[in-house]
Amino acid sequence: MCEVRVWYGKSKEAEIKRINKELANIRSKFKGDKALDGYSKKKYVCKLLFIFLLGHDIDFGHMEAVNLLSSNKYTEKQIGYLFISVLVNSNSELIRLINNAIKNDLASRNPTFMCLALHCIANVGSREMAEAFASEIPRILVAGDTMDSVKQSAALCLLRLYKTSPDLVPMGEWTSRVVHLLNDQHMGVVTAAVSLITCLCKKNPDDFKTCVSLAVSRLSRIVSSASTDLQDYTYYFVPAPWLSVKLLRLLQCYPPPEDAAVKGRLVECLETVLNKAQEPPKSKKVQHSNAKNAILFEAISLIIHYDSEPNLLVRACNQLGQFLQHRETNLRYLALESMCTLASSEFSHEAVKTHIETVINALKTERDVSVRQRAADLLYAMCDRTNAKQIVSEMLSYLETADYSIREEIVLKVAILAEKYAVDYSWYVDTILNLIRIAGDYVSEEVWYRVIQIVINRDDVQGYAAKTVFEALQAPACHENMVKVGGYILGEFGNLIAGDPRSSPLVQFNLLHSKFHLCSVATRALLLSTYIKFINLFPETKATIQEVLRSDSQIRNADVELQQRAVEYLKLSSIASTDVLATVLEEMPPFPERESSILAKLKKKKGPGAGNELDDGKKEPGAEINGGMDPSASTASTPSPSADLLGLRAAPPAGSAAPPRRAGAPTSAGNLLVDVFSDSPAAAPGTEENFLSDLEPPTESSVSLLVDAAVPADAGAAASVCEDPALPLSEADELLNKFVCKNNGVLFENQLLQIGVKSEFRQNLGRMYLFYGNKTSVQFQSFTPTVTYPGELQSQLNIQTKAVDPLVEGGAQVQQVLNIECLSDFTLAPLINIKFRYGGTLQNITLKLPITLNKFFQATEMQSQDFFQRWKQLSLPQQEAQKIFKANHPMDPEVTKAKLLGFGSALLDKVDPNPDNFVGAGIIQTKSLQVGCLLRLEPNAQAQMYRLTLRTSKEAVSRHLCELLSEQF
Repeated sequence: MCEVRVWYGKSKEAEIKRINKELANIRSKFKGDKALDGYSKKKYVCKLLFIFLLGHDIDFGHMEAVNLLSSNKYTEKQIGYLFISVLVNSNSELIRLINNAIKNDLASRNPTFMCLALHCIANVGSREMAEAFASEIPRILVAGDTMDSVKQSAALCLLRLYKTSPDLVPMGEWTSRVVHLLNDQHMGVVTAAVSLITCLCKKNPDDFKTCVSLAVSRLSRIVSSASTDLQDYTYYFVPAPWLSVKLLRLLQCYPPPEDAAVKGRLVECLETVLNKAQEPPKSKKVQHSNAKNAILFEAISLIIHYDSEPNLLVRACNQLGQFLQHRETNLRYLALESMCTLASSEFSHEAVKTHIETVINALKTERDVSVRQRAADLLYAMCDRTNAKQIVSEMLSYLETADYSIREEIVLKVAILAEKYAVDYSWYVDTILNLIRIAGDYVSEEVWYRVIQIVINRDDVQGYAAKTVFEALQAPACHENMVKVGGYILGEFGNLIAGDPRSSPLVQFNLLHSKFHLCSVATRALLLSTYIKFINLFPETKATIQEVLRSDSQIRNADVELQQRAVEYLKLSSIASTDVLATVLEEMPPFPERESSILAKLKKKKGPGAGNELDDGKKEPGAEINGGMDPSASTASTPSPSADLLGLRAAPPAGSAAPPRRAGAPTSAGNLLVDVFSDSPAAAPGTEENFLSDLEPPTESSVSLLVDAAVPADAGAAASVCEDPALPLSEADELLNKFVCKNNGVLFENQLLQIGVKSEFRQNLGRMYLFYGNKTSVQFQSFTPTVTYPGELQSQLNIQTKAVDPLVEGGAQVQQVLNIECLSDFTLAPLINIKFRYGGTLQNITLKLPITLNKFFQATEMQSQDFFQRWKQLSLPQQEAQKIFKANHPMDPEVTKAKLLGFGSALLDKVDPNPDNFVGAGIIQTKSLQVGCLLRLEPNAQAQMYRLTLRTSKEAVSRHLCELLSEQF
């Protein structure tokens, strides 16, 4: 390669000239009459590879590289495989020839040639190669006469194919044999096998459960060995650190071993790892400490995963506590992150709390913002009633100097902790108002919505809140969020402080109106509503307020919303009698109790799966879409700026400044489009009562608005019935299961389309909103969603849909409304088939609509005596369905409770003698009949098992509900 050295010493133009000359020479050699020998062919192919690595396109030489594969010389075959791995596209026409050469090398039994072939398969990793070799490679892996180096390559090659095309790798007899590779004498084979088994067992845990005892045995041998025992695999005095970490990670895929001997041996291993961490280092090199700490942190992760050994959990907490003041930033970060998880364990929570001062100090003094963020996370996790005031106070103090990137998250955490652990709600009100004062720009609408909800729902704090917010508004510089809270609370409860001359009605009005001209349109609109409330509360302010409403700046305002409010409020105050005014402007009723929207926002901000077992909407990487791979799982995919069409990551719109809507409050369809996942119920414009009336079975007058699912519709609406509907996607059942216990979320998403769902059900009626978002910049044409009924579902369920525009612009979103009526109990879910043309290509997606029988559950409260009396009445064998199953998720009682409530049943307290069990009751509402349902869920945390028992008056309902609910745990 000496000829190419001059390329580095010249200008870019000279380099290109020299390369073009060399390419012409190579091309002439390949096309010449004289046949090239193997060495010459290898030399020229190697030059082409080098030129490609310099950044220049290569459009010839591929056939010559393929010819090198048939050589019996290692160097020639190596260059051929290297060229193919780097330059050959997976869709190349040469793939068949390459596959033939690879087959010959795999059958040659020459270990060097077999390794080269396996490396090539792994590097290319195409679907065609997976189809050709997915059944051959497992055979090579478990064959008794295969060399160790080939076994290593085969295991890693199979791992690559399974990650890219899991459906093409057959599970068979070899799966039980591959587990025994953990006992192999060669440590390299064991390391490769652990990586493969860890990946395989995540989707097929039962097939590989025998690996637990073998992994514990191998880990025990490594941990108890001296650094001289495994010389070839000892890294800076640490025996086989990478293998140890992989084994510990593999064990985290399974619950604690049931065999007492295996469990005892594993506990001994973990204790040994913790003991070694306390020993003086055998080397001052950073590589030694890194390897040692890698094993320690993975061992602690396993201890946390098991959450069953109090002694180990406390020891792990103490060990992590020593790292909190370590000079190495990465260790402090990892210690804080691990302690966040430990804080949620009942065994180690108290031990974590002992480090509160160190964590507070880290929050104040750490230079790295990511470490400070983890410190804030840990304070949030360790908070309880005993230290809530201290932690909230420290977080508020830090908030004044916190980095802008984490302020919003800290605001949310302070708001949640203040609400969760408030002993007296005056402290809560003070905390939230202080929060608005310190970081008003980062206080989202959910926070001030929530404080208003709590103040309205609690009579004992209303007077204090009115007094406190009145004093806060007197500050010269007052944040707009404070004005919103002040306007709302004084408009409702200003009369409670009006007796004091310092806060008389006119003083309150003048104070609020002094802020009016500084506020945004949305806040001004809220203040105008406060003014009309004042006229009802304080008739003596009527003339003053009417003068303000009558001014040109209001009734001729350029903003239509403000102008309309001013005109309507002025007219209302002028013509309405006192009684009418009092009725229209009466005090707002209490809000219904529900999960804090602040908590929902924090979960959304932290990402899917962050402390939220219910919203596990993160799609598995590599899932198939229309028979191909999902590019969104790859970092190479670049969605358009409008990819987040459903507002999952977007802040609330600037115009939605009004407090949360409640029964009887109007809501615009525009807001519904923007925030699909708000806590407000999905409703079209109109009142709650109108919503209920809209859910009545359709009348003649509704025919113009609705397209009956039983009648073929036009291209715009496209709701039809099909006897043989298109087959749903392979992951349709998995997507459906995610919605059994929730009504809102993303149903489906690929690189082109995002489908969001928001629904509400009352008795045997329901309404569902589907949001179709075009994630691309290209228009969708002939967009046609079609609802179909599999089996006998058409006689059990009636679905009517509104029309959808057949053209969906790039970056746009369209909404479709489905009205649902449950006629009788059913087991199958309706299908929705979406067809559209994207860039001239027809796209065809069929999904299962998240309409399951439990959606028509009506929760029923029962006394203990009534429950057991009804339980005995439903004692026939066909009326009971029972299932015992293993837990697929961590057994968190709060998450279990939330899932049962989301399922639809009422949870009955103090009915079951065992306080750990859950008992529920409800009625399935259908048009033809009502089916009473009683359920009992018995968790066994030690065995990581559940027993679910359901009793209903109908056998099919018992079986189906039992099957639906058991999939959620």
